[in-house]
Formats: sequence, C-alpha cells, structure tokens
Amino acid sequence: MSPFFIERGRGSRVWDVDGNEYIDFVNSLLSISLGYQDPDVRKAVDAQLDEGTIFSLPHPIEVKVAEKLVEMVPCAEMVRFGKNGSDATAGAIRLARAYTGRDHVAVCGYHGWQDWYIGSTARNLGVPQAVRDLTHTFMYNDIGSLEAIFKDYPDGLAAVILEPMNIAEPRPGFLEEVKDLCARHKALLVFDETITGFRFARGGAQELFGVTPDLATFGKGMANGYPIAAVVGRAEIMRLMEEIFYSFTFGGETLSLAASLAVLEKIDREPVLATIHRQGEKVRDGLRELIAKHGLGDVCSVAGHPSWTFFVIKDTEAYGMWHLKTLYLQEMFARGILTVGTHNISYAHSDADVARLLDCYDEILIMLKTVVDNRNIEEFLRAKPLEPLFKVR
Repeated sequence: MSPFFIERGRGSRVWDVDGNEYIDFVNSLLSISLGYQDPDVRKAVDAQLDEGTIFSLPHPIEVKVAEKLVEMVPCAEMVRFGKNGSDATAGAIRLARAYTGRDHVAVCGYHGWQDWYIGSTARNLGVPQAVRDLTHTFMYNDIGSLEAIFKDYPDGLAAVILEPMNIAEPRPGFLEEVKDLCARHKALLVFDETITGFRFARGGAQELFGVTPDLATFGKGMANGYPIAAVVGRAEIMRLMEEIFYSFTFGGETLSLAASLAVLEKIDREPVLATIHRQGEKVRDGLRELIAKHGLGDVCSVAGHPSWTFFVIKDTEAYGMWHLKTLYLQEMFARGILTVGTHNISYAHSDADVARLLDCYDEILIMLKTVVDNRNIEEFLRAKPLEPLFKVR
C-alpha cells in the first residue's frame, strides 16, 4: 500500500517512481526544514560546487558555519562537525567519557545506531554485552528514574544524554532537575538536538526551555537535507576534541557546509520558524477538533511541539494500535499524504497543504470510528498489520 521509492521532490511535494504525487509530512525524517530544492540552499550549493567539494586542508566555510552556530546556540563556545546525528552523539559521549574519566551513560530518547546507544534497545544484535552494560535508560519527565541510576553509579556516570523534548513537553522543572542532578554528581549534561535544533527555536530547545547543557548535538534540518552534524559545547570540554579521535574524511565537505550556512542565515532573515510553528499549530488544533467531532478521544490524540506533532493511536478492546495505524497509513497514502504518523512541518507547507491533510483526516477518522465500533477492520485493511521495530519514545 505504500510507495517504495521517491524519485524527486520540490517544495512540500514528492513524486514516487510510479508518478504518484504526495504532500510530504515525513520530510526525510525531519531533515528537510525549508522544503525540497529550496532556492536559497540550491544557490549556495551551486556556488560552492564551482569552488570544489573537499580539499586537503580546511575550507574557510567551516569557520563561518562554526561562528554562526556559536552565535545562535546558548551552550556553543566551540564546534566540531560530523556527517549525521549518530556521529555527533557518539562524539559527545566519547568526549564526556574523556573529560570525566568515567564510563557509564544514562540515556533517554533516540540517539542513533552506534553501539554505545543502540545496545540499550531491543535492536542490540551484534553489540557486545560489555558495551551494553555501560548504558542505562531512564524515563522522560521521571526524575526518580534518573536518580536511581545515579544511586547505582554515584561516581560512574560520564554523561546524561536526552532529547530535551520529543512527544511530551517537559513538565515544569524537569530539565532543571536533570541539570542540577548532573552538576551534583559531576556528570555532563548533553542535549541531543538532532531534531529540535533550528526547529523548536533559533537556538534549539535549550533556548526555548531556558536550560543550557554542557554539550549539544545537531543535525537533520540544519542543512535542509545535506549530510552534516555538529557537536557544540563549553570550550573547556570541547578542547578535548584534539585528544580524542573524532575524524571524518568528508567531515569538512563544503556543499553541506554551504547548505547549512544558507539555512541558518535564512532562519535569521525570514520568518521560517514562525511559519513552521503557525502551520503546525493549524494541524494540531484542527486534528484535535476532528478527533472530538468523530468521538475518538478515547482512541486518538495529538502530542508534541507544533513543528513535530504525533498522531497517537491507542489499543482498543478489539484491535491493537498497530492494526489501526496500518489502516490509517494505508488510507493516507491512498489520498496522497506521505506520513509515518507524525507531522514534520517544513517552511514550504502551505495553507492548502494543511487543509488537504485535515480533509484526509476527516475522511479517515470516519473509517477508524467505524472499525472501532463495529470491529470490522478486515473489511477495510488491504495489507498485513505493521510490526514495531523497537520503542524509544
């Protein structure tokens, strides 16, 4: 029922290899922040292409992007570039271990594919037990679950790393409590802002919530789809980057840096974030009204920041949420909406795109209400029910 290959994209739209057109609310897992083929990004990349993509020594654009990050991000005093979010989070953890001389890490949320993190999930095949034993998971908005880890390893935690927000907002004081706990135990606080950076606020979620970590990681939308990531933080910690091994052949590749500079400058020049938030609020508020209209408040809800909201489906007496989500996705794809159950808003999403999305929800919620009440999902489902890979949020 779902498309397999996307052939091209422009603005808020993508086309698959069979010529089907979709309004894209996945946006390459939030990597596309301005829209496909944004003209300012394309212009900057084309200009850089004339100079070259990679050199035997650093290109000055590395300094320009680093200086822009230091200007924008509260915790950023120094910067080191990578190519994806997993690079950045793994680099931050290695840095924290070098700085503290400790091995254990507390995690909350999703932090990439590297052994140090993925070993703490159900997708740990191939990760040595010795590595898995060093990572400990705590629950978001539950400070007691983090306190328990510090109690078990009072002098052993190098860092606490978390997404400052994902599906739920931080309860009042939660992030401050995490920061205080880290300070008392001399562990570093790392914000994984791979998604929240340059989306929730100009300086990321740390600016939005007023809590400054020791280190932070960025990626995804910072270059509108070009591969780049960054570790930023306090200078006294970041200087250890010269001592640990954090090196990439393509770490200073200039096309992604040019794209990133174009994105960051456009955020300052145009109402990028205000527009994203406004369109996201329309989706969130409109969907909540539709859920109430169709009497599905016990089954469905909407959560998350306006720029990244989640359509949440609960289990019912007759069906698990994955059966219902399969039907929901099947019908969204059939109506020309590309989604994974989230609304990843870009600067290119228009009022018409939002209206079309809500019209589709209006139709699909009628169907969901029918199968929940009549227990007849088999009459509508044309695909095998989805199975989850693993749950991290």
